[in-house]
Amino acid sequence: MPADDSRASLRATDSDTQNGAVAFATTHWSVVLEAQGQSAAAQEALEKLCRAYWRPIYSFIRRQGAGREEAEDFTQGFFALLLERRDLDAVRREKGRLRSYLLTSLKHFVASEQRRALAVKRGKGQQLVPLEELSAIDRTEMEPADHLSADRLYERRWASTLMEQVLRRLKDEYCTAGNAALFDWLKQLLLDEPGAPSRAEIAARLGMKENAVWQALHRFRHRYQVLLREEISHTVAIGSDIEDELRHLISVLRT
Repeated sequence: MPADDSRASLRATDSDTQNGAVAFATTHWSVVLEAQGQSAAAQEALEKLCRAYWRPIYSFIRRQGAGREEAEDFTQGFFALLLERRDLDAVRREKGRLRSYLLTSLKHFVASEQRRALAVKRGKGQQLVPLEELSAIDRTEMEPADHLSADRLYERRWASTLMEQVLRRLKDEYCTAGNAALFDWLKQLLLDEPGAPSRAEIAARLGMKENAVWQALHRFRHRYQVLLREEISHTVAIGSDIEDELRHLISVLRT
C-alpha cells in the first residue's frame, strides 16, 4: 500500500489516541533491549525486526544516491553488522524506539562505508532479507520521490510498512473466519479508496442489511486500531511510548 494512499486509514484512530494503549507485554524490541542482544531470544527478535523493516532502510539508502544493486548491498550489510555487533548499549532507554535507533545507526553506517569505500558485508553469505524476491513493481514503488528528503522518505516507508503489516494480520483473521469478501469491501471504506462503494452498495453485494454493514465496519475499524497499537508496541521499549509513536505515525502520513 503506497504511503500516499494511507492517510485516511487513521482518521478514526486519530480521534481515539487518548483511549489508552494496549497492554504492554514483552515485545520484539523490548526483548532486544533487555537482553542487550546477547541471548538467543534477543537475536531472534532482532532478526524478525530486520526482515520486517528493510524497506525504510533500502529507501533511505536509495535516496542518498546509491544505485539499486548498491542499495541492496548496503541494506544487507547494515543488517549483517547490526546482527553481528549486538551492541545496543548506546540506546537510551527513554528514547528506545526502533524507528529512531535504526535511522541513527544507518546514517553512521552509510557515512562509514562511504568514507572507507569498502565492500559491504553480506552476512556471511546469508540473505538477511529477501531483496532478491522483489518484483519490478516493488522496485518501482520504492524508488525515492524527488520532493522527499532521505529522512522523510524513511519515515514514510516506515509508516506504510507498519500499516501493511496491520492489514495483513487483519486480512488473515477475516480469511480464517471465512469472511475474505467482507474484508475486501470493508478495507475500501477504511482506506477511503477512490471509488469506494457505499455501505448500501456493500450490503447489496453481500446480501446484508445496511445496518449490519455499519456494525461490521465499526468492528473492523476497532480491530484495526487494536492491531496497529500491537504492531507499534513491537517497536518501542516501554508501553508509554506507544501513543507517542502512534501520533508520530499519523503526522507522517498526513504531511
